[in-house]
Amino acid sequence: MTVRVLNPGMFTTVQDRGRDGHQRFGVPASGAMDPWAIRVANMLVGNDDDAAALEITLTGPALAFDDDLLIALAGGDLGAAVGGLRIPPWRAVWVPRGATLTFAGAASGCRAYLAAAGGIAVPPVLGSSSTYVRAALGGYDGRALRRGDVLRSGRSSVLAERLASRSFSRDGTPRMAPWSAGQTLRLPYAASPTVRLLAGAHLGRLTLTSRETLYRTEFRVAPQSDRMGYRLDGPTLQLAEPLELLSEGVTFGTVQLPPGGAPIVLMADRQTTGGYPRIGEVASIDLPLLAQLKPGDHLRFRACSVEEAQMKYLDRERELEQARRAIELGLER
Repeated sequence: MTVRVLNPGMFTTVQDRGRDGHQRFGVPASGAMDPWAIRVANMLVGNDDDAAALEITLTGPALAFDDDLLIALAGGDLGAAVGGLRIPPWRAVWVPRGATLTFAGAASGCRAYLAAAGGIAVPPVLGSSSTYVRAALGGYDGRALRRGDVLRSGRSSVLAERLASRSFSRDGTPRMAPWSAGQTLRLPYAASPTVRLLAGAHLGRLTLTSRETLYRTEFRVAPQSDRMGYRLDGPTLQLAEPLELLSEGVTFGTVQLPPGGAPIVLMADRQTTGGYPRIGEVASIDLPLLAQLKPGDHLRFRACSVEEAQMKYLDRERELEQARRAIELGLER
């Protein structure tokens, strides 16, 4: 099944859950900025968690469908519509051949994820379909989509085919599927969220005043922010004394403190190692809240223990598994 790109939008790339296992060779993991939204979108069309989907940033593309296709959107609300049918996030929809999907622009959030039954079929690189634009690696020719590109879906799973048959429209019009993600799966995206922060290896090297400031002050996402990292504007944080470090491994959500004193939160396209002090690690369950922030949005940090972060993570995983099972059970009725 093919989809043609009439307009690529601001920045639309093919992503999956990331290129794991290669950071030791200097290869960034990349993957979806909002790892939760891409998983929910894939679940809604019967795909595996690792299926490739489109990550759509702020102003979405215009896509023409040459074949019938079951798709789902999750994450930010970028004003999607097919043939006059408004498609909110967290829903699956049957798109008939000849229809065009368009986006009016961000109503909330920053990134939407479009999953298609069977996934987006691109050649995997180092075991992943994710796009790392800086190295022209993976995805669709290692770059963001352009006008005239042709996307193809992979082979649908048995579950995806059954889901498609439940939402098929015989009159050639788009049709909303009779299932969606429940409220507990729809994360509380906001323009000024509070995110959980685990203590980093060098948190104790901050001055007492800076440690208090880290948790009591609102930071602003700077314009110089992208998929590699979010630079945070706000009060300057200071070390109690100079600190020289060897480069160490970093991960999605590591908060580094460069010499200027303005924190940087590392994101999906982060480098593999870093030599700046690591003052915190954003809890993985709150990374989606960061992913939906735009330059100019704000955030606060809240201290979080490893035990709390693990408990919340497991709770959310159970919710996703229950939702997946509920969809399967619905097909059996």
